[in-house]
Amino acid sequence: MAKLLEKISELNDLILEGKALEAFEKYYHHDVMMQENDNEPTVGKEANRIREIEFFDSIVEFRFAKPLKVAVGENFTMVQWHYDYTHKDWGVRNYKQISIQEWKDGQIILEQFIYSN
Repeated sequence: MAKLLEKISELNDLILEGKALEAFEKYYHHDVMMQENDNEPTVGKEANRIREIEFFDSIVEFRFAKPLKVAVGENFTMVQWHYDYTHKDWGVRNYKQISIQEWKDGQIILEQFIYSN
């Protein structure tokens, strides 16, 4: 579990440094599935890369992101984030989100984001 704590900590640090796409390339499995709340998951690294790029390109003003809590289990991590930014379509977004990651072969194979509007 110590190795997963190191990996999720480095992933979080990259996000805080504005290097979320670099973190994505390093820590996400080629078969990754990413899911927002109960929406249909986006399947595969290429489709998720496009989704991530579109999201970050839509941020008009980024005020902060802060990991509040981190949990690590066997092939499992979870991070509670607090985000504050302005999105070109959604307007001001200031909320907490839980990101749940399942790991396979040292990379994230499944990630679900749970938050409320």
